[in-house]
Amino acid sequence: MSAAPAPDILAAFEAAKGFMPAHEGLALYAAAVEAGGLGLPLLEVGTYCGRSTVLLADAARRAGVTALTVDHHRGSEEQQPGWEYHDPETVDPELGVMDTLPTFRRTLHRTGLEEHVVALVGRSPRVASVWNAPLGLVFVDGGHTDEHANADYEGWAPHVADGGLLVIHDVFPDPADEFTGQAPYRVYLRALASGAFTEVSVTDSLRVLRRTGAGI
Repeated sequence: MSAAPAPDILAAFEAAKGFMPAHEGLALYAAAVEAGGLGLPLLEVGTYCGRSTVLLADAARRAGVTALTVDHHRGSEEQQPGWEYHDPETVDPELGVMDTLPTFRRTLHRTGLEEHVVALVGRSPRVASVWNAPLGLVFVDGGHTDEHANADYEGWAPHVADGGLLVIHDVFPDPADEFTGQAPYRVYLRALASGAFTEVSVTDSLRVLRRTGAGI
């Protein structure tokens, strides 16, 4: 039976700003709990306001490891003013640019899980370039252009430990979803074609892959 979060953690997840539906969140949580058994950190790319971080943080707490979350907190392409997923509440009133970091910190504080999380504030490729340690799980949920999705994969997938999990969100095979999910879909196909990963589960747009081979 898959691990599930306590009701208060699930409620905190659902109350946080974000776009991941609950059933995909439950699949992510189960994967994170399993990966935590390796005794290695759990990392996500794409913090936004901390919705999925709540689940990773609780899974990390259960395993006695650390959750890491990477984001520049200026919003991805589809979250900018004028686009469908823009939230005016995330705009810094003084600078006039997006800043989701304060909202993220409030989200995490309310859960009481701050001590289990390290927030890495910066662009994913730059943070990845100075990272040199194995990870039990990498959750890719950052920018949805090919440039950004491929950079996230290239920067972080090599750090997934043997037996660890690579989780990719917003995988949409339908070409009609070119802007929101085709780049993650192409990264998902790339991961499978590499021979380094084997698919474990599919929950709507969430794909869980296990590191079973060498090479990326």
